Amino acid sequence: MFDFLRPHQVIFMMTSVAKPLLVLILFAVTLLMNLPFGYFRKKERKYSFKWFLYIHLPIPFIFVMRVMSHIDFRYIPLFVLAAVIGQIFGGRIHTH
Repeated sequence: MFDFLRPHQVIFMMTSVAKPLLVLILFAVTLLMNLPFGYFRKKERKYSFKWFLYIHLPIPFIFVMRVMSHIDFRYIPLFVLAAVIGQIFGGRIHTH
């Protein structure tokens, strides 16, 4: 029986469809979160402090999302890929 006072139980009762869907949602959120950071990164001089900051600032938020959703560490390369894609696409929407 599900106890509504413990919503984290939903994560542990995931079906075979729910976990891949959650991973896909986190992938999309990671990609979308990195779009504005890629946009701002492109405006900065390469290897400057702000350039470095715009690349690394989203990482703690992605980590917290992954840990709170109880997604295994084996999916980290997938989220890194989403972050890189978001940074690249964000940099491409930069206009001079």
